[in-house]
Amino acid sequence: MLIPHDTRIALDTVVDLMNTAPESQPPPDGTGDGPEDGLADIAALYDFAERHLISGVGTLGEKDLTAVRDVRARFAEVFAAPDPRTAADLVNRLVAAAGTTPQLTDHDGYDWHVHYFAPDASIADHLAADCGMALAFIIVAGEQERLRRCEAPDCGHAFVDLSRNRSRRYCSSRTCGNRLHVAAYRARRREAAG
Repeated sequence: MLIPHDTRIALDTVVDLMNTAPESQPPPDGTGDGPEDGLADIAALYDFAERHLISGVGTLGEKDLTAVRDVRARFAEVFAAPDPRTAADLVNRLVAAAGTTPQLTDHDGYDWHVHYFAPDASIADHLAADCGMALAFIIVAGEQERLRRCEAPDCGHAFVDLSRNRSRRYCSSRTCGNRLHVAAYRARRREAAG
C-alpha cells in the first residue's frame, strides 16, 4: 500500500495522540492510582505539538487541551468502528466540524503536499482535519482493518498495521510481541517438563 509522506506523518500523529489517552498508558507500578493522561496539562500539549512539528500553534489554553482530548476520543471511535460505513461517518463528522480548507503547501523542506486545516486553525481543528483525512485515505483504500489496537493483554496502544499481509498483532514486536512470545515459550517448556 503506497502512502504519501504527509499521510504517513498524519497517521503517526493520530497513533501518538491516541496513545496519550489514559487507557493506553501502562498500569502504574503499585501506586493504586489509575494510569495518567499523556496530555495531562497544557505543557504536555505543547510538547506533543513540538514533537509532531505542528506549525502555527500559538498560545494554547485549557480550551485547546479539552478540544484536543475530544478529537483524541473521536479518533479512538474510528479505530473501534465495526465497519467502513461507521468509520466513514465518524471521519466525515470529524473533518466537517474542523472546517477543512484544502491547500497545497511546500514548507519546512517538504515537497508539495496538502494541508486540510484552515489557516489559523486551532490545534484541535488542525489535528481533526489533517489526521481525519489520513484516516479517510485508509478507509477509501479499503484498509480499515489496518487501524488496530495492540493484542497484548496489558497494552492497548493504537497502531496502523502497514505490514504487507496485514498480520501485525502488537504495537511493537520488540516489546509487547517479544514479551508474549517469551511467555508462550516458557509456558510450553513448563508443560513439556511437567
